[in-house]
Amino acid sequence: MTRTLIRLTGPDARHFLDGLITNQVPASGEGLRYAALLTPQGKYMADFLVLADDGGLLLDVAASHGAMLAQRLGMYRLRAKVEMAEDSRGVATGTGPTPDGALPDPRHEALGWRLYGADKSDAVEPAERDAIRVAHCIPETGIELTPETYILEAGFERLNGVDFKKGCFVGQEIVARMKHKTTLKKGLAQVSIDGQAPIGTPVETAEGKPAGTLFTQSGGQALAQLRFDRAGGPMRAGDAVLNWAGPS
Repeated sequence: MTRTLIRLTGPDARHFLDGLITNQVPASGEGLRYAALLTPQGKYMADFLVLADDGGLLLDVAASHGAMLAQRLGMYRLRAKVEMAEDSRGVATGTGPTPDGALPDPRHEALGWRLYGADKSDAVEPAERDAIRVAHCIPETGIELTPETYILEAGFERLNGVDFKKGCFVGQEIVARMKHKTTLKKGLAQVSIDGQAPIGTPVETAEGKPAGTLFTQSGGQALAQLRFDRAGGPMRAGDAVLNWAGPS
């Protein structure tokens, strides 16, 4: 997936970003950290990787969400002494031997490494990336992660994308309530799939009741957003048959 790099500099950059996003801003030398910016209602806006880099902060975000993220950060900036600019360096990724200067992806070891300042070509083929994501239930920007997503339902805690001890961030009250006061009734899950159906196909129970939405598919498995109370038996998404093994 094509990426955009946004660079934040200025004396207030760290404090500014830390008050907005779901995870702690890393210090220099701490590597990459995964985080998201949410709406005040606790819903997903953008996810990205953060790096403390050369006296500033680097945000590695899907190109499809880069302009929106920069615009929203600009709205929050107010009088903070923060400057934002697009960084022209390329992003290379891979799952083989780690080159000098590359950093591990903090979401899951299977995602391999990321290298900044390299050729913009992505070393991980899309089909390989989909297989990794499906095998480890890792959502993707704009596919499993949409404006209707609540991040705990997308597995952000498991993917090291939220810190409940960091203090305030935009949408924190909703996220904390979902963590401490409710049991999740729906969420992203790995299912077995017999057949194929387009991403976004509704999932139904054998009785025709709505049970969720089908997303990325690879090698007889798929990611689906499911209503857990309706996912106990065979389900259908178009012509495909799905089965969920239950909580892992």
